Amino acid sequence: MIFLPKSFIETAEGLLFAVVAEGLEAGKVRCFLRYVCDENGQWRKVKTDEANDLLVKNYPDYIFHSADFDANLHAVLVEKIVKIYNPYARLKELLAQHKRRDAIEKDCVALCKLFEKNGVELAELGVTGSILVGLQKESSDIDLICNNLHTFNQCRLAILELTLRGKLDLLSENDWLESYERRDCDLSFSEYVWHECRKANKALINERKFDLSLIESEKINQTVYKKMGKTIIQAKVIKDTRAFCYPAEFEISHSTIQHIVCFTATYVGQAIVGERIEVAGQLEQDEFGNQRIVVGSSREAKGEYIKVIV
Repeated sequence: MIFLPKSFIETAEGLLFAVVAEGLEAGKVRCFLRYVCDENGQWRKVKTDEANDLLVKNYPDYIFHSADFDANLHAVLVEKIVKIYNPYARLKELLAQHKRRDAIEKDCVALCKLFEKNGVELAELGVTGSILVGLQKESSDIDLICNNLHTFNQCRLAILELTLRGKLDLLSENDWLESYERRDCDLSFSEYVWHECRKANKALINERKFDLSLIESEKINQTVYKKMGKTIIQAKVIKDTRAFCYPAEFEISHSTIQHIVCFTATYVGQAIVGERIEVAGQLEQDEFGNQRIVVGSSREAKGEYIKVIV
């Protein structure tokens, strides 16, 4: 059984977790609690602090120290899972339905049809977030994922072309402000918007925001890193092949540090080859002395960032 990032899992206690890392560790799926079912059978989205507190107080077995990441994560034993929500199966189901139950499903299908007309193979796209688990609201965004780099870049080119043709709209300043406030990142508003606008993975369809993420299978890497403390460096990007992957990776030219690894969507695709960046994150080192910086060591990644500098 394969568990991929952006899929969801449900437990018998009425907990919905978003998967955050591919595969298993110690027989557990590494994930993060996103929704809880109340005594009336209604699902409710929970914020980070509430999710952590709820598990610590009521479900401590779902708190797990990952040796792979040298960090405390949410994690669920496979035998505790009662349902798996697959993003690709969910989108296929939506596309096959003759009747959409609400506006967000209609917008999602319409967006996919636009991509298809631009040569995108829809079998390689999935939908995650609230639509995946059927808990979308009128104000919900559309969160699409793609399982390979070629199709992902096809979609990015399609977004650029479709906005030029007026089939899609660019985000307004208010849209960007709302996104910025939700991200609560360590960049100024102008820095955030500058970096985001050039990624070409967000736009509006029928005034609804959508976002496209790349979820390629991770490279097999058994290396264990240990945290060395916080650091800030400046360096030049020399390889960006996996800049939009999850986790994102940037190879840099630096005297002691070889890689930047990013686990937060805010800084995915943040820089390209040849650009000089400033990076704040957790310095990690393996048993051979190889060092990297991790950005997104916590969900909010407070005090951690990647930004292009002059």
